[in-house]
Amino acid sequence: MARLQLKNLEKDYGSFRAVHGINLDVEDGEFMVLVGPSGCAKSTTLRMIAGLEQVTGGEIRIGGQLVNDRSPGDRGISMVFQNYALYPHMKVKKNLSFSMRLKRRPTTEIDAETDKVADTLEIGALLERLPKQLSGGQAQRVAVGRALIKKPQVFLFDEPLSNLDAKLRASMRVRITDLHKRLKADGMAATVIYVTHDQTEAMTMGDRICVMKDGHIMQVADPVTLYNRPANAFVAGFIGSPEMNLISADLTARDEIITAGQTVPLIAGLSNRLIANAPQQVTMGIRPQHLRVAAPETPGTLNGRISHVEFMGHEVYLYVDIGPERVIAVVPSSQFDRSAIRDDRIWLTPDIAQMHIFDRQSGDNISLAN
Repeated sequence: MARLQLKNLEKDYGSFRAVHGINLDVEDGEFMVLVGPSGCAKSTTLRMIAGLEQVTGGEIRIGGQLVNDRSPGDRGISMVFQNYALYPHMKVKKNLSFSMRLKRRPTTEIDAETDKVADTLEIGALLERLPKQLSGGQAQRVAVGRALIKKPQVFLFDEPLSNLDAKLRASMRVRITDLHKRLKADGMAATVIYVTHDQTEAMTMGDRICVMKDGHIMQVADPVTLYNRPANAFVAGFIGSPEMNLISADLTARDEIITAGQTVPLIAGLSNRLIANAPQQVTMGIRPQHLRVAAPETPGTLNGRISHVEFMGHEVYLYVDIGPERVIAVVPSSQFDRSAIRDDRIWLTPDIAQMHIFDRQSGDNISLAN
């Protein structure tokens, strides 16, 4: 396997720039996830790595070798597509071994490698079936197997689970991450670039995550860092489920924050983290799990009205309107008064130690400790 390096990578479509000079290093054997909303250029970036899109500017290096002008087949990559891309007229065994047969490898070697991959992915019983006889999850495993048998330097996954139902997606997440760990344990450090718009996939699968927006990289970090130390309001709002509450507010000189006419005091730990000359107009960020229901008129709370209640089993999602702002609070079912209904008044206490403050204009997190 190999290290992947993107240096000042650009992609233009006529006068429109889709990718804006991004830089990214993916270490040998690392599982890197590219995540972001539709249209953020994550799939375009993947297709440039694969050689399916021409690079406008910058460099792509795989294993230290510049590959900008190499064909996809000469880049040492293997790609798993969203729609599986299996040959419909070939049985599973021939789909798996197709690349080896193209290279005219000995039959005994082809059979041995095919059986090994089938055993690894638990698809041995499917070898004599046609793709149309497979379920979505089975077809996806065959597609992964076809990539695996090529023994590439880099695996590329382009939203491979988006066509599966929620239960099967969860199962396949575990299968793919387990496969990656197993290959590393066997001395075959598989470098993976995995594209998804699903932040749950990103958080549960990636060693590191590259969050993208409009052809720019917003932040690259491990899942825990992205969740606890988002670099900006976009990352904060994109990572986490439910998403972080982002509330327009004013920061006072008295270590207080005011939103919708209500004042919340900032503890010394948070106020001390604020950058020098912090702007007055800010965005207050607080995760739904860091809001708790308080007794009426409790000092330092945010007072609002319930607009919607979702019972999720062991948790309840409360949608609360605080002036013009709507926030979500996630509270344990055991602590929620089930008699509460729409338009009831409610008081929420934010965990100030977990609060983030963002510059309202730039979106930068101005409350991260150095």
